[in-house]
Amino acid sequence: MDSLKAEGLTRRFGNLVVLDAVTFTVEPGQVGAVLGANGSGKTTLLRCVIGADRPDEGVVTVGGRRIYETDAWARGIMAAALDDIDFFPDLSVAEHLALLAYAHGGGGDPVDEVLGELGLESARDQLPITLSSGQRRRLALASCLVRPRRVLVLDEPEQRLDVDGRAWLTDRLRREKAAGTAVLMASHDTELVDAVADVRIGIGG
Repeated sequence: MDSLKAEGLTRRFGNLVVLDAVTFTVEPGQVGAVLGANGSGKTTLLRCVIGADRPDEGVVTVGGRRIYETDAWARGIMAAALDDIDFFPDLSVAEHLALLAYAHGGGGDPVDEVLGELGLESARDQLPITLSSGQRRRLALASCLVRPRRVLVLDEPEQRLDVDGRAWLTDRLRREKAAGTAVLMASHDTELVDAVADVRIGIGG
């Protein structure tokens, strides 16, 4: 079983302890919701989980194997959309997604299907820099869906989504669960958390 596990994650910045021995498990087919106030360390936790930040103490594993961002195996099983996601600046929206799908060997959702699902068909030939903030957020989510994934990590995925977009997100997360994906997300949306979360991870107090 490819359980996502964090054990004793601790992260300090000088004398400030942002994460204090955080431990949790998200099984395949579950959503773990990271809860806490702004500035409590939610994004830091997600960055430690995907290997973009190294904890001072503790480990993150998937299926018992430790996660390092530089490990091709980890990049092959884990898709993430955090606020600092980069897009290929000279590629159109459709080209960006097609390249991601190709680079990860296929196995994700078809590009055209994802464009339609996220309402990005009309923007398929645009460069990412020309998109609105809401469209860029949907492109970040689309970037996760076109690639294979056993773990999906999302930082406040509801941000900049309208009512219909949030309804879509709830349905999509339920489908990810049904497909056996382990999902970890930080969210302030209590309705979304109540609808999909199996595990609640409170930090920062």
